[in-house]
Amino acid sequence: MGRDQVVAHRAADLVVLPELWATGYFRFDDYERTAEPLDGPLARSLSEAAGSAGVHLHAGSIIERGPDGRLYNTSLLFGPDGALLHHYRKVHLFGHDSRETALLSHGDELRACATAVGRLGLAACYDLRFPELFRVLADDGAEVFVVAAAWPAARIAHWRLLLQARALENQAWVLACNAAGRQGGTELGGHSVAVDPWGRVVTEAGASATVLEAEFDPVGTAQARAAFPAFTDRRITTGGDGRDRPTSAQPHP
Repeated sequence: MGRDQVVAHRAADLVVLPELWATGYFRFDDYERTAEPLDGPLARSLSEAAGSAGVHLHAGSIIERGPDGRLYNTSLLFGPDGALLHHYRKVHLFGHDSRETALLSHGDELRACATAVGRLGLAACYDLRFPELFRVLADDGAEVFVVAAAWPAARIAHWRLLLQARALENQAWVLACNAAGRQGGTELGGHSVAVDPWGRVVTEAGASATVLEAEFDPVGTAQARAAFPAFTDRRITTGGDGRDRPTSAQPHP
């Protein structure tokens, strides 16, 4: 996935890439070698691509080397001018048939980001199995969840089910990009998808690598919540108070 491929989609408002596409999620031995800071060469190239195309770019994720030397699975969100608007360090690291928990550190912050295409909440792959993460983002005003993933083909039915559940229970858009092909002996599932705030699949890719196009309107989130105001009947809250106070997750020791 190079600069030219992003620039080719200059007509889009938002371009989304999969999780760890440059390194390969299941190529664990390459994590240390490919790690870089948020202003490293790959991040700069992605920034230039967003600026050249004039698009919002969710650049999937990279292996970030933090200022403390620890490694993170970090999603990057760039604006149409190439500015880094937001970064999200993956909170839930995958331990099943994976070395992610051994090699990387957990992120410790959840917050939505205001953009010209709506207030976006970022998540990555395994996060989908933890609904409380999405509710915290919803309480911080997220209208659209953007998910980058390297989800295996063996559990692709879970992928689709969880995406629809996260959209329906939060009455928000979900735009999810999953890697396809084979990495480190694991077949990835593809099936990138857009789900509306009613849990309906708007469009879905197949198992092979492809470019999926979808139309979404963040206003649909407010419309769904007004038409079916389930949030007003909540009795258990995340403890946050909405946009004015982002909520932190438990940091990695």
